[in-house]
Amino acid sequence: MENEVFGNMSEYIAIKALENGVTIIGLTRGRDTKFQHTEKLDAGEVFIAEFTEITSAMKIKGKAQIYTKHGMIDTTA
Repeated sequence: MENEVFGNMSEYIAIKALENGVTIIGLTRGRDTKFQHTEKLDAGEVFIAEFTEITSAMKIKGKAQIYTKHGMIDTTA
């Protein structure tokens, strides 16, 4: 049932750290936005994340490349 209800909402992104200490913070959806999850990446590490019925936003701090279905975003510019 979960896939039927939320299957079309899911979107994956990949984050590639270009320096040590890149931080990824997942934020919840709903009435009150809260921190859900935090990850730290070192240079060269890749993290694959999914937007879900719980995760509505991600904050990425540091030099990284973010790959989405819409294209690549480079935070070093």
